Amino acid sequence: MGERVPQHIQNLVIRDYCERNHLQFLLSATEYAMPGCHLIFEQVLDELAEISGLVAYSVFQLPEDGAHRKVVYEQILNQQKGLYFAVEGLRASTQQECERIETLWRIRLTLPHCAEISA
Repeated sequence: MGERVPQHIQNLVIRDYCERNHLQFLLSATEYAMPGCHLIFEQVLDELAEISGLVAYSVFQLPEDGAHRKVVYEQILNQQKGLYFAVEGLRASTQQECERIETLWRIRLTLPHCAEISA
């Protein structure tokens, strides 16, 4: 979504989040820096059966397409795994938590279309 945080900073934030929340940090997966690319993320999701969940840097690293995000949530929920977001301190492991994340997405996608107030 037009933002870039260096990978080493993302890793520091994720490791700290895991430590504070008593989650085991196994390996960091790095996505390709191409718009709309989620190849590595999809590969990790395909391996969910072998891990207890995923920790992402931010909810805004999920796919921008709402239908694609819904598929991600369904994978997580169907396999009873956790999807955590370090910056926001959120997780998606229940339908209600996924709906809360979708509300944040709707707000974020609406903001560029809002009128600005001049002082």
